[in-house]
Amino acid sequence: MLLTTSACSPSDEPVESEIPAPVPDPEPNPDPTPNPQPTDGRALVVWFSCTNTTKGIADRIVEAIGAATWRIEPETAYTSEDLNYNNSSSRANREQNDPSARPAIKSTCENLADYDVVFLGYPIWWGKAPKVIFTFLESHDLTGKTIVPFCTSHSSGIGSSDTDLHRLATEAEWKQGRRFSGNESKEVIEKWIESMDLNLNDNTNMGVFDLSNGTNGNAPTIKLSSGYDMPIVGLGTYSLHGATCVNSVKTAIAAGFRKFDTASVYGNEEEVEQGVRESGVPREEIFVATKLYPNQYSNPEAAIEECLRKLDIGYIDLMLLHHPGTNDVKAYKAMEKYVAAGKIRSIGVSCYYIKEIDEFLPKVNIKPVLVQNEVHPYYQDTEVVEHLHDLGIVVEAWYPLGGRGHQKELLSDPVLSEIAAGHDKSVAQVILRWDLQRDVVVIPGSSNPDHIEENISIFDFSLTDEEMAQIAALNRNEKHDWY
Repeated sequence: MLLTTSACSPSDEPVESEIPAPVPDPEPNPDPTPNPQPTDGRALVVWFSCTNTTKGIADRIVEAIGAATWRIEPETAYTSEDLNYNNSSSRANREQNDPSARPAIKSTCENLADYDVVFLGYPIWWGKAPKVIFTFLESHDLTGKTIVPFCTSHSSGIGSSDTDLHRLATEAEWKQGRRFSGNESKEVIEKWIESMDLNLNDNTNMGVFDLSNGTNGNAPTIKLSSGYDMPIVGLGTYSLHGATCVNSVKTAIAAGFRKFDTASVYGNEEEVEQGVRESGVPREEIFVATKLYPNQYSNPEAAIEECLRKLDIGYIDLMLLHHPGTNDVKAYKAMEKYVAAGKIRSIGVSCYYIKEIDEFLPKVNIKPVLVQNEVHPYYQDTEVVEHLHDLGIVVEAWYPLGGRGHQKELLSDPVLSEIAAGHDKSVAQVILRWDLQRDVVVIPGSSNPDHIEENISIFDFSLTDEEMAQIAALNRNEKHDWY
């Protein structure tokens, strides 16, 4: 029996035949799209195909999630003779057997930076990805992006074809690849996409604060642009140290808290870790955020390693830059590398306002998932909050209750006191609820068990539009800290 195969058969995989058959000319591809067409989402489908079988799967992915698409077009198109398996000197045979082969492509994807999730599709050739896929990966910066490989074939799986590609984009996050037949249904493709829990909505924090899902002692979560879920209420640990910090973390976990905010400059990362460990709650149920201080930006790798060592919880859920400062871009890019390595899941910044964030974003590869700023009724920072939301960045309030030296005045404010009395709640609970109804995450700090429980008991009431307007009128643009 003779074996005859065609590299770009109707299913983009070799087929068996008893009689040698000529390889048909590849079907014509549609006119190339120079750059992805803009969409409202964050996903891009990049594909290469000779017979358009892989294109068919790419089209179904686009239809399922509203993604943009970009075709990898070789500078020299493949002819039927190029793809003839029986000819050992055919172009495709030579390329697949040459580790250094990199077929040129006509253009680069100029606005790749606009997308965070890249679906990468190709046919299986000789059990591997065509070398033109290697060219694409090596000629584009995919740092911080999530790459989802998929292939088309008659029956063989994706095999090692996707893992072979990982070394070509080591600073990207790679998802497990998937093989599809040419006639795969849209429903199967949709279920596959849903199973990966990808965050494909650019405005990730707009409209997702579904407070009706929260109960006292169980705060809802928000999906960050990194794809991870984060509770919208957490415990701030700025002033907590020693046994007080350990016990406060344990008390908070017992009360239902699952998010904790610390920083290297706080000097309590080890105590936070101890409280998490001694709580008995599984690590994966806890979300821990920490920060690098500006004096660490010049040697960020050492600072990150120190945080990992002190927290000693396997990975850090969220790491922020504490303030803008010299070498902040350098430090952030070091954090990006740790994201690619899986040691940090999400990254962001603190004390970045409109000017700072707009200057910062073009210099980095991964958009911050969160900005932590001073926000409270006397400093509502509405313009900044709206700007960050428009960028698809979550806003988190530090000093939600007024901050050092100002908390007493805020908690005794007559307007807030009257609103609180009307709901049989404390002023602190009203302020925290006000933040949440503005889609702002809160991390109030406390070591008092009663206050800790009170701060997560804000899901059995809501503020009316009139009450929200009354609180909005309290704004003084009064900042209580230096930055």
